[in-house]
Amino acid sequence: DEWIAEEVRDTFAQQEGTAFVSGNGSAKPRGFLDYTKVANGSWAWENIGYITTGVDGAFPASNPADKLIDLIYTVKAGYRGNGTFVFNRGTQAAIRKMKDGDGHYVWQPAASAGEPSLLLGYPVVESEDMPAMAEDSYSVAFGDFRRGYLIVDRVGIRVLRDPFSSKPYVLFYTTKRVGGGVQDFNAIKLLKFEA
Repeated sequence: DEWIAEEVRDTFAQQEGTAFVSGNGSAKPRGFLDYTKVANGSWAWENIGYITTGVDGAFPASNPADKLIDLIYTVKAGYRGNGTFVFNRGTQAAIRKMKDGDGHYVWQPAASAGEPSLLLGYPVVESEDMPAMAEDSYSVAFGDFRRGYLIVDRVGIRVLRDPFSSKPYVLFYTTKRVGGGVQDFNAIKLLKFEA
């Protein structure tokens, strides 16, 4: 029972992570990438604002970190203090190679175990559910996700043990209730990889 419970917890955690990023809200939480995305210059409530890299599927060749700085400052001051970058490992690999004008990496590894790495002074969260860098992809998110995205989680996983239906086997039915969605559209902005 304990082994199954641990496996179920891991599976639910993976499914929740995917749903919080890209879920469509049908029998799962609605992910922040499922909302309508509009250019930040014409942003309105109930939309997620974005800026572009200026290059299809990539960062610009000259001064690529400038686009990350632009993304940071699309978020209002009240949300920047708790800002966090979110992207997948492929995007992370590209960003880790970026250097400033003096040849120093803009990425700062964690100072000690348990602390996040920093990018331009803000923590980084790696999420494999974020899209890879490609033409017209929204591969980098930045913002205050604690204020911007609401997760409603009924604590605990329900497990029903059924030793009768499929003798000599024991069936386990597990359920968990969780929901999510954007609650403050000012708090999250995206970087779109397009010209």
